[in-house]
Amino acid sequence: MLLLLVCFGVGAGLELVLRGVRAAWPARRWLAGVSVAATVFASGGLAVWQPGLWSALIALVSLYRAFNLARVADDRMHERYLRHAAWRTAVILAGAQVAVAGLWLVWQHWPMRVHTVWVVLASVQVLVAAVLLASTMRRLRHTAWPQRVKPIANADLPPISIAIPARNETEDLEACLQSVIASDYPKLEVLVLDDCSQNKRTPEIIRGFAHDGVRFIQGAPPSDTWLPKNQAYDRLAAEASGAYILFCGVDVRFAPDSIRQLVTAMLGRRKTMMSILPRRGPAAGRGQLALVQAMRYWWELVPPRRLFQRPAVLSSCWIIQASALDRAGGFAAVTRSIVPEAYFAKSVLPTDGYSFMRATDGLGIFSVKTAHDQRATAIRTRYPQLHRRPENVLAAALLELVLLVAPFVLGTAGWWLPVGGIAPALALVAAALLTASYMCMALATRLNSWWFALVALPLMVMSDVWLLHYSMWQYEFSVVDWKGRNVCIPVMHVVPHLPQLPDAPGSPPVV
Repeated sequence: MLLLLVCFGVGAGLELVLRGVRAAWPARRWLAGVSVAATVFASGGLAVWQPGLWSALIALVSLYRAFNLARVADDRMHERYLRHAAWRTAVILAGAQVAVAGLWLVWQHWPMRVHTVWVVLASVQVLVAAVLLASTMRRLRHTAWPQRVKPIANADLPPISIAIPARNETEDLEACLQSVIASDYPKLEVLVLDDCSQNKRTPEIIRGFAHDGVRFIQGAPPSDTWLPKNQAYDRLAAEASGAYILFCGVDVRFAPDSIRQLVTAMLGRRKTMMSILPRRGPAAGRGQLALVQAMRYWWELVPPRRLFQRPAVLSSCWIIQASALDRAGGFAAVTRSIVPEAYFAKSVLPTDGYSFMRATDGLGIFSVKTAHDQRATAIRTRYPQLHRRPENVLAAALLELVLLVAPFVLGTAGWWLPVGGIAPALALVAAALLTASYMCMALATRLNSWWFALVALPLMVMSDVWLLHYSMWQYEFSVVDWKGRNVCIPVMHVVPHLPQLPDAPGSPPVV
């Protein structure tokens, strides 16, 4: 036991040296390697010597500490950012291990009956599941598209600018523009920015719509401190002349009256910003292919986000008053943000100026994003949504597994395990409530058929946990590709000369 404590102390001590002794930074790879070896040896030895839940939790946290030290050894970020981020994570994870060790000691001296613990856990699961079901029903009511909207005369409708960033696009861009120019909205400006596409087809498509009033805007190579998409948005916003700006991706399709309905509803509800959850188009697929997108929709529609001042948003299609965008600081305020619209939505919440709405067949806004693109979006967004912090990934994964997956395991296997009491029955209640919550969300958004929605939630959560960790790994040690660019450079403060995407044959260098 003494040896294990010494190893834990060595690991923690070397982490402290890396943070506090500037002269030790050149030897960071060696020091981080020794610290990882000492920490992993100590936690592994503890798990072998005292197997159980508590030692397993300590070993689990040690894996994240090793991950944190590995990014120090990799040294691909700017030194100041890396030192601060790694130290913050190290302190929190070490504190978590101390807390687990303290609870372990308390358990040994004042043990509770095991079945009591299971009953308490199952009761918490029931409470959380009930809150989520109530929140889902409320959110579905509040995000439903209004059935009756008072029409507005053409003369009273404000001018709208449609802003579409495009890079390396082909058929999707052409189909999107065809749906936009077919709109019956009377005061429409259509702007498309060619974000330094590596193919010739993208600018050709945009210029091909010039006779329909589409304005071509040439993008510029992004700065290392800007996310390319945000820089494209910034340029589009600067060129827009409309009172409102509608940002959308090339995977969105509009019916002829969609924009009129959208603006009419927005003015009728007196909102300055609105995000639209599009219907899933036929090309988007259904069933198992919707699992990745389902978790994205779940996070936006199920938890009571307003209680935490985290409004639901979606980057596919959102509209904002141009003056409100300027008051919030424009895109210069969110140069590195993967989800910039979240910042603007939060800025207008105090005046109740924001709404998140679900499109209906009558509204006619659809998304044709494929399963492959949905997965790429999840990888690009999940880790930044947790503020690029491994400790947040650990906490989110544990909460998802304990509160959203464990009820199904405990409710089925608990009858044959030494759980005892009413815990399995409570877990079954929690599982039923969670399933009802997911089914309501999935059917309202047409993500799954009803029979698949009955069993999809645990699969969806497991998929999300895996994608969350994969996103973390890609951002910290590899490349996250968006339209042929490594977005790790601005998001993670990566030194630009470090890992880049390989250039396509015959193409200009990736910037």
